[in-house]
Amino acid sequence: MVAGYPVLLVRNKMEFSALGSRCPHYGAPLSKGVLRGHRLRCPWHGSCFNIKTGDIEEYPSLDCLPCFKVISVEDGKVFVTAKKKVLTTPAATSLIGVAALACAETLRQEGFTGRIIMATKEKHAPYDKSKLSKEMNLKAEDIYLRKPEFFCAHGIELWTEKEAVSVDFQKQKVRFMDGSSQKYNQLFIATGGNSSFLKVPGADLQNVCHLQTPEDSSKVLELASGKNLVIVGASFIGMEAAAFLSDKAAVISVVEKHEFPFQKTLGPQVGGVVLKMLQSKGVKFYMKKELHELKGKDGKVSHSLAAFVLIPFLAGVTPNSAFLKGTSIAKDNSGAILVDLHMQTNIPNVFAGGDVVSFPVALLNGDHSSIHHQQVAEAHGSIAAFNMLKKQKELYTVPFFWTTMLGRSIHYAGRMGQRERGMKGHNSLHPSVFSSRDGFVTAAASLNCDPMVSLIAEVLYLGKKISKEEAE
Repeated sequence: MVAGYPVLLVRNKMEFSALGSRCPHYGAPLSKGVLRGHRLRCPWHGSCFNIKTGDIEEYPSLDCLPCFKVISVEDGKVFVTAKKKVLTTPAATSLIGVAALACAETLRQEGFTGRIIMATKEKHAPYDKSKLSKEMNLKAEDIYLRKPEFFCAHGIELWTEKEAVSVDFQKQKVRFMDGSSQKYNQLFIATGGNSSFLKVPGADLQNVCHLQTPEDSSKVLELASGKNLVIVGASFIGMEAAAFLSDKAAVISVVEKHEFPFQKTLGPQVGGVVLKMLQSKGVKFYMKKELHELKGKDGKVSHSLAAFVLIPFLAGVTPNSAFLKGTSIAKDNSGAILVDLHMQTNIPNVFAGGDVVSFPVALLNGDHSSIHHQQVAEAHGSIAAFNMLKKQKELYTVPFFWTTMLGRSIHYAGRMGQRERGMKGHNSLHPSVFSSRDGFVTAAASLNCDPMVSLIAEVLYLGKKISKEEAE
């Protein structure tokens, strides 16, 4: 404690550091985190900080950790000096960033003084999209990552409702839906992706709702309250929505083609526990079933499950890259933009990041993959900014994902490959799942076992190999 305020004291060998005791992201107690060398990793969401400077070394936190001066060590006591204003500043919350925001902030942090324009087709400033399914009773302003005054203070122009429809790479010009255009010197494409839409007869009926924006979230909550709700697809987002609405909708039914929720990602161990958790709250599951048609009455859904409201949460994300059709930018078969470890495309002065790209993944021996995690998107944005400024820097990150349902947390680090998947821990109440490639772990996931996944993430980051036996 310093003047009655909690401060984290860290010893690395014989050197002491004094830091803020809570992660700026969601307030996790960093005393339960993982310390490896000069890096301190948050136990909840994987943010990493340099214990000497407080600087961010791994997202999702967008804010650094307060760092205080150690003035002396005497008779087993460590003396620290700190300004009261810094000690009493509350931790920021809901800072799950997006690639473009991380890119713009990094440019400013690295001394760039030129013009920065962020253009988005949405009507809002960047916001925490994970809250759309976790806390559907929030207004858009409640989940903004940065307030409007932040952009003004840092000279970042935010253009909302400004959708890009084409890019002329030779003339270095972006054209927008409203007919205007803008020249650029460096371009960062972070247009994200959309969840797959239903493609069955009846998908255009009323009360078939997709969850893409804060307005969608509010609409679903309003329509589903006291009504019968069908969720198509037991994805993470679908299960988050089911958990939040479980005490608000009359009946919730989930239709999923696999046997367990998010089975392809985490296997039956974690998914099976989540299924039972939601069943205990009255959620009905129709597993190993596929939806082939929606029938309607008076233009609204009238399904055999008596649905009044239906939300599809289908697996898969479609990259928002259609506006680049006909250009020479390199894309994979799914439409994802191909980038290298500098987040550079095959077009000079054009970078890309986030859900719209496929990039080399170190844990998959450099194979290209798309990873739709906010933490990864932030890393993409930061790396792109360094390379825009000719400060050569390669992407090196361990993907980290988390969610919370009914008070229980799921954490996932690394990258689940296609080989030797589904090794499991021995505790059925707190299952752990590992994925390996060539005999060594590439990913880990757990239910209600927070520090374990952070520990494995840090070991993977340091390039150390973990055998199956060690993981279990």
